[in-house]
This record gives sequence, C-alpha cells and structure tokens, in this order.
Amino acid sequence: MSFFKKWKEKMAGTPEEQVEKQSITEKFKGGLTKTRDQFTSKVNDLVAKYRKVDEDFFEELEELLLQADVGFETVMELMDKLRYEVQRKNIKDTSGIQSVIAEKLVEIYEDGEDQLAEVTLPEEGLGVILMVGVNGVGKTTTIGKLAYQYKQQGKTVMLAAGDTFRAGAIDQLQEWGNRVGVEVVKQGEGSDPAAVMYDAVRAAKSRGVDILICDTAGRLQNKVNLMNELEKIHRVISREVPDAPHEVLLALDATTGQNALIQAQTFKEVTNVSGIVLTKLDGTAKGGIVLAIRNKLGIPVKYVGLGEKIDDLQPFDADKYVYGLFAEGLDLEQQNEQDK
Repeated sequence: MSFFKKWKEKMAGTPEEQVEKQSITEKFKGGLTKTRDQFTSKVNDLVAKYRKVDEDFFEELEELLLQADVGFETVMELMDKLRYEVQRKNIKDTSGIQSVIAEKLVEIYEDGEDQLAEVTLPEEGLGVILMVGVNGVGKTTTIGKLAYQYKQQGKTVMLAAGDTFRAGAIDQLQEWGNRVGVEVVKQGEGSDPAAVMYDAVRAAKSRGVDILICDTAGRLQNKVNLMNELEKIHRVISREVPDAPHEVLLALDATTGQNALIQAQTFKEVTNVSGIVLTKLDGTAKGGIVLAIRNKLGIPVKYVGLGEKIDDLQPFDADKYVYGLFAEGLDLEQQNEQDK
C-alpha cells in the first residue's frame, strides 16, 4: 500500500478523532524539526539536483541517511528496496521519490508486525511496568509523564522508587508523584531496591491499583551487579504478580546517537527489554536513530519524547514518525498528486 493511501486511512475517523490525530501528527512534526531541518532539507536539495533517479542519486541519498543515524544495516536494506521499487514501477524522475522512501522506511520498521508500539498490560488486575536506563536519560521524567497519561485514561497509578542509590532520585520521583497526583512507595536512600518493589507490589494489590510503574537504578559500571539487582527485582515482583513485570521499558536519550545503541545492547544483555522509550527526540538532528534501534536490536520503540510538556511523551507511530521526517516534501508530493 502506498504511503499516501495508508496515511489517508490512518487519519480518517469522526471529526473529533481527526482533530486529535492531527494534533498528535503536529507533535511528531514539531518534535522532529531539528532532524528535518538537517536531513530533509538535504533530501529536498538532492531531489532538486537530480531530476533523474540514477546511481549517483542513490549514493548521495545513502550518505544522507547514514548522517541522520539511520544505521548502516537499515540504510543498506532501504537502498535495496528502493532500487527494486524504482525498477518495478519504472520510476524515471525524482518528483515522487520521497513518498516511496517514506513507504519503504515504514515497511522496514514494521517488518510485517502490527501493534509494535502497544504496551501490553493485563485487562484485569495489576499491571507492572519496570523502567530501566542509565542516569540522565530522562527516566524519572518519563515515569512521571507515563503516570500522567494513564491517569488521563482513568487508570489508578502507583510509583515505586527503586532507584535508591542516586542522590535525589527518590525525591525527584516523589515530586512527579505530587505533580501527577499518584502515590509513591519509597524507603530511605541506599535501601534494597527489591524491598521497595515488594512493598510497592503489596500496596498496589491491596489498594486495587491498575498500574504500578517501577523506577530502577541504572549503574552500568558493573554489569554483573546490575544483572543481579534486576533479576532480584524480577523475582520479587513475579512472586507477587505472576507474569509480571508485563513490560520492561528502556529509556534512551536520542541526543546521544550511537551511544544509545550501545546502552540498549548492554541492557538487552542483562534484562528482557520489551520496548524502548526514546527521550529528547526533539533535541537531536539525528532522529534516524529510531530506525537503527529497531533494525539492529529488534526492539520496538514504544514511546518518544517530543518536547518538555507533560503531554509531549507520545506512543510511537511509524507512519507519523516518517511523516515528521519528510513533512514538507510529502505535503508537496501529495498536493502534486491531487492536482493531476
């Protein structure tokens, strides 16, 4: 299915739904401004420079994608798909090439799987989300924003202050709890994180809470200690709530580029990461890291941070993300297609 056809279907709905979808689309568009200014403006220049789709065009496009941190494997796969599509459709000029690039990028990201971004929590009983990640990536802020989202959906939420080693981490989480209006289960600094989790799970169950979001320490200096700590937390939680934690979300800072991939690889080795929360996507000109993470590690991005506001953490959507990358070029191509 062409990108435009799929996009039209995705944006359809009641007038109220369309307004909401457009609002979210604008968040993606705004959040990817830095990447688009750097990357897509160069793609536009490339399209203007090369009127014909030839090997020189492909080579320069390849270089641009690599500069945007899309990742070597993803770029190579995309170039193969583009060459095949250009040959299959007998595309001669570059006038509609951005929609073809967008279509193939979504294909590569989704790889035949639907609902990649959905957070899987039980319909009944307590759902437990474990948040992992190194210090400084926006982990605690993400927990606060997630709690806000779930509260907006009518869910009851509780937070567990399991990062007991970083100075100020417990207070920071408590501030978010106060701001969002949710209870925070905590102990003193330096206490056993697993003991905090035990208290939190018991409290959440006794109060009939819908969702418990657990903060954890992110010290990568010693992977063995980190692994042991996370394994102990897993054991404590799953003993009280079978099949929990239901999601293990890894917070990564998009502005760190390839270093985020290294962190993701490390955490993947020490715990069963089910999804990525990519923070500060609005702060980087290399937003292609989303595609690199998915392609290299096989872990879906479930949320992206598109700004500082409390509602700027958004469930990831591959179509909206790709639209955000190519907005102006795609809008122009769509207009040209409608004018024909």
